[in-house]
Amino acid sequence: MLAGGFSGIAALAAPRPVRAQASYPDRPVRLIVPFTPGGAGDIVGRLLAAHLQKELGRSFVVENKPGAGSALGVEQIARAVPDGYAVGMANIASHAILPNLRSLPYDPVKDFAPIGLVALTPCLLVVNPDRLPVAGVAELVARAKAKPDELDFSSSGAGTSLHLGMEMFMQAAGIRMTHIPFNGSGPSLQALLGGQVGLSMEVAAVAWPQVQEGKLRALAVTTPQRVAFAPDLPTLEESFAGTAIAPWHGLVAPAGTPQPIIARLAAATSSFLRQPETLERFRQQTLEPKGAAPAEFAAFIQAELATFREVIRRGNVSVN
Repeated sequence: MLAGGFSGIAALAAPRPVRAQASYPDRPVRLIVPFTPGGAGDIVGRLLAAHLQKELGRSFVVENKPGAGSALGVEQIARAVPDGYAVGMANIASHAILPNLRSLPYDPVKDFAPIGLVALTPCLLVVNPDRLPVAGVAELVARAKAKPDELDFSSSGAGTSLHLGMEMFMQAAGIRMTHIPFNGSGPSLQALLGGQVGLSMEVAAVAWPQVQEGKLRALAVTTPQRVAFAPDLPTLEESFAGTAIAPWHGLVAPAGTPQPIIARLAAATSSFLRQPETLERFRQQTLEPKGAAPAEFAAFIQAELATFREVIRRGNVSVN
């Protein structure tokens, strides 16, 4: 009886946060997506939210907070109360590129608790075959070396992942080409299709259909490994080491979020990537599943920061 009495007193005296963590989540959770609806980041966020809701038994409500290249929504994640009821999607721009280009209202490492890497967005190195009739990466590099700065490529804007992917390629291959930036991926792709530029690095979801129709020719995929939707297409990494780049999306919480909550969300995120329906939806969207536990994801972010710091420095890249 004494033991029971003392245990009861201990239970009553237990800190409220411990009990809250044990029952997490006991109310709806906000999942902030720093993009407009419809894009790859939004698709990944909504699929993940639906799975977390099913597995953890509470609503995960997606809130789209676009702006400032995704920095606006990501800042809201960083400034949220660290209790597990506000989490969100980090990405290559918010956590690897923008911190190396300008001052931000958050620190990509100190202000977040990584939960898990979720997906890669493959990109393709593509050419307009009428404007630039090359059959492969080696032929492209030979042409560029023969005529420095004469070949031109489009991008979705200075300092974007697609622009920096081309910078990585040029630096690794020892070539120079002329960058023609556009305001968004749509105008960049149209310039390529119209022959205003000869080549570009484009997200596979929009470029691959054009390749299948013969309007563009794919020379390489930019992911570290070959992709399921085009297994015969070589990676750029196979020609030049250090050129793998793929816009990524991962789940993060505000720094200070209790570890038991991080662990529970990480386990559910890992489960999400094992579901057949997830793999099929990713395949339909030309997304590649990419899991990483919290510590691995934290190390990945650090490595990405270092990679783009060097690419930006060597390429003397700046944005207005």
